[in-house]
Amino acid sequence: MLVTVGSARAAAAEWVRRHAGREPWFRGAYFSGSTVGLPEDAELPVGSDVDVMIVRAEAEPPPKLGKFMYRGALLEVTYLSWPRLASVEEVLRSYHLAAGLRVDTIIADPSGELRALQRQVARHFADPQWVRLRCAGARTGIENNLRAIDPAAPWRDQVTSWLFGTGVTTHVLLVAALRNPTVRLRYLRARDVLVDYGHADLYVELLYLLGCAEMTPQRVQHHVADLARTFDAAAAAFKTPYRFSSDITAAARPIAIDGSRELIRTGCHREAVFWIVATFGRCHTILAADAPDVQRALAPAFDAIVADLGITSSDDLLRRAEAVTQFLPRLWETTEAILAANPDISAP
Repeated sequence: MLVTVGSARAAAAEWVRRHAGREPWFRGAYFSGSTVGLPEDAELPVGSDVDVMIVRAEAEPPPKLGKFMYRGALLEVTYLSWPRLASVEEVLRSYHLAAGLRVDTIIADPSGELRALQRQVARHFADPQWVRLRCAGARTGIENNLRAIDPAAPWRDQVTSWLFGTGVTTHVLLVAALRNPTVRLRYLRARDVLVDYGHADLYVELLYLLGCAEMTPQRVQHHVADLARTFDAAAAAFKTPYRFSSDITAAARPIAIDGSRELIRTGCHREAVFWIVATFGRCHTILAADAPDVQRALAPAFDAIVADLGITSSDDLLRRAEAVTQFLPRLWETTEAILAANPDISAP
């Protein structure tokens, strides 16, 4: 069924009115994520959901609701605490928060405070000091993830720490270019930035750090087929609460499986690898808790894609993490070049 961006937004706004807007803790809501900026009449892309941020009064809001279907649209609802947004300076420092509030996508704002904050963020979003701080924050995210690799942890957790540490290299570049630091499509969007700014040669280095520079479409398609089986088993087995469990449901399946196949179909098979591996890891977390026998039976498929990235042991992960660390000065040099060339960054 064809779902337009406009109809999906309308469904999301209705959900906010009916299910959040009447609650005493409700402070506001806004759209975020990769669909922001798309025209109302555009078809919602394969593998996309509509991100809705719900602002709550509590300092410690409950976990996100995650992904679910509502009136034909796949929504992802995340809770934010108002205290976290109370300082415009802290929002401008955070590359995820600032990106979500750089344009007015507010759905509801009972007090008017959220819109006042949004206007301040929009006014200062491209100030050099804040852009640079956000780039530095992304770089710190790389270092923190890589330091989190624990050889004593389950294999899936080790791989995930390395994967996200490596993958945040793309976010440093996206932040410098003032573009959305998307999650699933981060490599595709980083490629666009590097081409646009004349640094296409760096993109191959990013793919080599991930390990998929020479992977063929056929091999990635094979891994997606294995992921589909693992995904379905994990979705069926899920019982134990898990922060990413809503990513592994029948409603969310089009993002991980159909979205990956669409990337392969369009010649972007290497750009699909990051999210395939991330989803494998989340599936195995669910299976380890709720169906350990199934998890052991399906582990070879996860091991196979990680091996195709050149990793078969904790020592391999630590060596690859060190390679990313050694790459950071080159990444920062390119980031500085993008910052200097970006016409949308305000003059100091």
